[in-house]
Amino acid sequence: MARTRPRSQKSPYPLWFFVPAAIIYGIFFLTPTVSSFWYSLTRWDLTTAEFIGLENFQQFFSEPFLVQSLVNTLIYAVTTSGLKTVCGLLLAVLLTSNIFARGFLRTVVFFPVLVSTIGIGITFTVMMHPTKGIINAALGALGIAGPGWLTNPSLALFSVALVDLWKGVGLATLIFIAGLAAISTDYYEAARIDGATRFQQLWRITLPLVRPATITVVTLSLIGGLRSFDLIWAMTRGGPGFSSDVVASVIYKQYQAGFYGLSTAGNVILFALIVAIILPFSLWFNRREVVQ
Repeated sequence: MARTRPRSQKSPYPLWFFVPAAIIYGIFFLTPTVSSFWYSLTRWDLTTAEFIGLENFQQFFSEPFLVQSLVNTLIYAVTTSGLKTVCGLLLAVLLTSNIFARGFLRTVVFFPVLVSTIGIGITFTVMMHPTKGIINAALGALGIAGPGWLTNPSLALFSVALVDLWKGVGLATLIFIAGLAAISTDYYEAARIDGATRFQQLWRITLPLVRPATITVVTLSLIGGLRSFDLIWAMTRGGPGFSSDVVASVIYKQYQAGFYGLSTAGNVILFALIVAIILPFSLWFNRREVVQ
């Protein structure tokens, strides 16, 4: 006899139990979010607001340096997310193998995650100085002329991305280590019996089974890259020129200059950008996860 599907059980907690969390969520998230959408359609200061429709958005997309900040945001997010995913997986595979001082190396890799982002930014700004920095001094000792890491418009954004990789790869590695630990060793033993090489084991076993961890790392890295501000501001302040400006740094500059409506429109654009990228990405991966 077929078993009937049980009816949905009533929550053991009374409705009023959720009221405090709902109030906090409404005050600190919903209210500022709705207010941002409204103020992005106005020309406002701290006391008055004049409705101007979509003029702030038209101005944002008509200014070349503002559009460039949007492009830089996408480049920065894709670069940092891709590097953290690849390097995090490779480090996780290394740090789950039988190597000397494995526990110590895990601590070393994860340590930058705990350090202040502003502190890291200032430290690497000094290290990447074109004439006095230790990085170019080391390259000079090898007979290599070091570039202007943060003064060359073509390199500034990618230089900050490399520092972001150094700081954030530890968290990605930790997530991948947890994913690798959940894979049964029976798969690898069977593959070795069948004569599979290490690369084949990585490609045929590790990558498919570590998929949930990969989704988590890519999603978190993309969101962090799209919202990135503090490290870029600490190292380049969006320069030289506007070559490393991202949407978040432009928002801050517009607030400083008193263009509150334009900066709020930038906030809305950034929010829409994150939703437009992350939501389809998550739905696509989750749908494929169910099919498999």
